[in-house]
Order: sequence, then structure tokens, then C-alpha cells
Amino acid sequence: MFFIIGLGLCDEKDITVRGFQAVKGATRVYLEAYTSILMVQKERLEVFYDKPLILADRDMVETQSDTILNKADVEDVALLVVGDPFGATTHTDIILRARALGIPTRVIHNASIMNAVGAAGLQLYQFGQTVSLVFFTETWKPDSFYDRIKENADLGLHTLVLLDIKVKEQSDENLARGRKIYEPPRYMSVPLAVRQLVEIESIRKEGVLGPEKTLAVALSRVGGGEEQRIVAGTLADLAAQPEDAFGEPLHSLVIVGKRLHHLEVEYAETFAVDRERWRDIAGNVYGCALD
Repeated sequence: MFFIIGLGLCDEKDITVRGFQAVKGATRVYLEAYTSILMVQKERLEVFYDKPLILADRDMVETQSDTILNKADVEDVALLVVGDPFGATTHTDIILRARALGIPTRVIHNASIMNAVGAAGLQLYQFGQTVSLVFFTETWKPDSFYDRIKENADLGLHTLVLLDIKVKEQSDENLARGRKIYEPPRYMSVPLAVRQLVEIESIRKEGVLGPEKTLAVALSRVGGGEEQRIVAGTLADLAAQPEDAFGEPLHSLVIVGKRLHHLEVEYAETFAVDRERWRDIAGNVYGCALD
């Protein structure tokens, strides 16, 4: 059996009982280590599970999946994933490969940012399409996310923006020369994300992401107890905050849609940089009926 097991959002104790039992029974256990990060080190997981973990990087999961799936038709093999197994298309792909090889599969779900984003007080059924925002370069500034945010905005829906992660990436020079030398990990911060959003707005000029009139909520370390940070305000408010206001990575951002309920406004204002401005924009720009 090939198990793909969600670890949840925080530490070694977030795994479900079902997932823990599957890990204990597995002959080999892999830890996927590039689509997200857990808030604890691999060694703590190994102590808790009493199992050695094999790190599975992008290359192994995407191009060497046969290594992971080897003998999974006759013994239990587990792949551990931060959050929920279906939070990344990579995991769908490896399940399809397992099925093509006739290997039985089982998915064990857990919490992910896709549902834990409700910690901001924004109602999950008010969310539209989720988008990803990648690091811009001098020559590459993809803006397809803007169209998805606009489609959500036209329906009054919130947009969850997942911020880029660069783990085990090679520079163009090292890639061209075939050198297995990797850049240090990088995690996009909320201020950088806001700057990139505003930059594309200045190019597209469709009024979707006006810095002074667009409400947004930044989240980091969701589910991490005291490490969790939530900061709300206009895009301009968020851009003006120091980096440490947003806590440690991973960061996410929600662009607030105009189908905004007063309970959402009241809950999220707890985290607002400026509560009066938060309510003013919600009422006068978003048209939310407030008491």
C-alpha cells in the first residue's frame, strides 16, 4: 500500500491518529520537503514516530517517483506531506503513477492553509479561486494571477494568495553548467508580495488592487499557537509594516472580496493595523452594512 499522509500545519503532534498508525506500520517513510515547510525539524518527527525519515526533494518526487513507489505493491510505503496531501498537484501526480503501476493507494487527510485560513475570520464559503504568487525577476514578472483575482473580485469573493517558496533551487549559471549547487532557501514575505501585486496593478490599471482601497489579511504560521500572526489592513497598510510584524514563514495573503459580511469585518478588525480605517473602507468602499 502507498500512503500519502497529511501532517497538518504545525508540529509532530498534528498528525492524525490514522496517519500515525500508517507511519508506524510502514517499511519506508518519506518526508516531502519542498512544497511547504513544517515548524519543526525532521529529527523531532523521527523521535516522535520512532522511524527514520527519508527526505524527498522535488527531483525525487517529480522525476524519481519509482524510487518511492518501489515495492509499495507488497509492503507499506508512506509519503508525508505538510498540510493536506491534495494541497499540491505534485501529490496528485504521484498517486496517479502509483495507480498506473497497480499499487493500492490511500490518502490520509489533515488541515491545510486552504481551510485554516478561516482563522482570519473570513468565511470559507466566501472564497473564490486560490492563486500563487512567484518571485519576480528582472526579466520575468508573470501576471496571470491578476486575472484570477479580478474574476474573484467581480463576484465579490475573497482570494487566497499563496506566496512563493524556493527550496533547493539552482542559479541559472549552475543549472546551465550542470552543477548540483543549490541556492539558500527563500520564502516570500507579505511586504514583498504586496509590492509585486501593486506593481502589476500599476501596469494593468484595472482597479483590482488599489493600495489604499483594497482590504487584505496577512497570515503566517497558521495553527502554530503563539507563533501564529494575523495582520489586517489595506494593501498600503501592510506594505508599511516592518518585516517582523508578520512573523516567520510561511506567509499567505488574502485579498478581501466585496461580498463582505459585517461579522467578517468585526472578527478581522481584531488584527487590523488601524481599526478605524479598516471599518471605514469596509463600509464606504466595500459597501458592508456596519452598526
